[in-house]
Amino acid sequence: MARPVVTLNAGPLSTQSVEAVARRAAPVRIGSRATAAVRRSRALLESVLNDGEAHYGINTGFGSFSRQRISTPDLQSLQRNLIRSHAAGVGPALPRDVVRAMMLCLAGSLSRGHSGIRPILLQTLVRMLNAPPTGITPVVPETGSVGASGDLAPLAHVALALIGEGRVEYNGREMSAAEAMRRAKISPVTLGAKEGLALINGTHLMAAQATLFVRDFERVFDAALAAAAMSIDACRATDAFLDPRLHAARTQPGQIEIAARLRALIKGSRILPSHALNDPRVQDPYSLRCAPQVLGAAWDAFGYVRSRVETELGAVTDNPLVFDGRRAADILSGGNFHGMAMAIPLDLAAIACSHVAGIAERRVYHMLSAFDPEAGLPPYLSPSPGLHSGLMIAQYTAAAACNEIITLCTPASVSNISTSAGMEDYNSFGPRSAAKARRALDLCRSVVAIELLCAAQAIEHHRPLRSGRGVERAHEIIRSKVRKLTADRPPAPDIAIIERLIQDGAFSPRQ
Repeated sequence: MARPVVTLNAGPLSTQSVEAVARRAAPVRIGSRATAAVRRSRALLESVLNDGEAHYGINTGFGSFSRQRISTPDLQSLQRNLIRSHAAGVGPALPRDVVRAMMLCLAGSLSRGHSGIRPILLQTLVRMLNAPPTGITPVVPETGSVGASGDLAPLAHVALALIGEGRVEYNGREMSAAEAMRRAKISPVTLGAKEGLALINGTHLMAAQATLFVRDFERVFDAALAAAAMSIDACRATDAFLDPRLHAARTQPGQIEIAARLRALIKGSRILPSHALNDPRVQDPYSLRCAPQVLGAAWDAFGYVRSRVETELGAVTDNPLVFDGRRAADILSGGNFHGMAMAIPLDLAAIACSHVAGIAERRVYHMLSAFDPEAGLPPYLSPSPGLHSGLMIAQYTAAAACNEIITLCTPASVSNISTSAGMEDYNSFGPRSAAKARRALDLCRSVVAIELLCAAQAIEHHRPLRSGRGVERAHEIIRSKVRKLTADRPPAPDIAIIERLIQDGAFSPRQ
């Protein structure tokens, strides 16, 4: 299948296009509208270079050095020195997909024609993304941004590669940027006035992390719904709590949607009517009965996260910005680089993950504990209780993952540490919000995989009865890769296989 071409044409990016470039090396091109916007912006900026006025970051220093004027002969050195000095990241390198997503978000922002760069800068960035076979990817340490004044340190490591310095990954190997650019026949850029600042003064790491989170959360959530529906029949629960009248009475949109999706997944189940008569249970545990309320709230929270991310993918987030004034160029200094618009949603994203994972772990506990004899399940789903431990420790793993998610739900955005001698006195720390959300989602995926593993095994105990079409489809997907448990074996490989199925969207109806 041909990879779709992602065109930068001064408009917003989509989450789908960012993922395609980040993970599948979809080619990027620059449209005519973007080219014209960038040229116009550069002409406007150059028109003020000799007007005798101070323009932040163009002919002044940066941060608390903003009152220091820089002479025209030193403007190129000013921008080069900015990139070198700000490449101060520490820690392990960011994943390749995150760096590529960050590069595309940067290119998208620059393409909208308010950053004052020359077209060659945007063209070179795109050529790095497109370099065969899968692009030139700067090595970017994960820690260093406070999420205001832009993601300075991470973006400086990207910009360093643009000027032929620093380290990159190219064709499966780490090497110097200069060597990779030479092999790919790409000329490093000599930065002009304002261009270094335009490269690093944006929210592109936060936007990249948030975009990939959005794409991944949807797949995890689809799998979580399949797991919840499978667990309903695995535990021989009722479906009365999914009655649409109950959810219409609550009026919460996420709850209504999730109840409908769960009903669709178990529709046609022959397990449900098999215990409808003479079942002494009056109500099911919250982890089953309140699944629409809990997962619906998480889905509504995610809807807010997704909407903020989609908005950010159309933004220009560096500073200052260039506009066409009535008589001359307007160079406006502001704070579009501030990451709070991403930080708060990303903090919320971790909380959403906590509830998707937390209620899944409770259902795992319910299936394995055998405290409800009406469920018809052996302890720990063991093939021979006592001789075989079954899936006992899978619940321990889910509990450990949930405990870590709890710690990740402490917001990063509520604690402030000033930088730049107090000039930058209120920071968002959005990149830490993003890192926490990403880790929380990885752990959530593991917990959902464990529930799918346990629920698939539990369903086997009710054969020959079959569940609904949606549940049986999920069961078949699992059994195509993971065989039924007939004797103890390490669960870890099975969990990892199901995690990969989730990441690949195997349980997603949209795939």
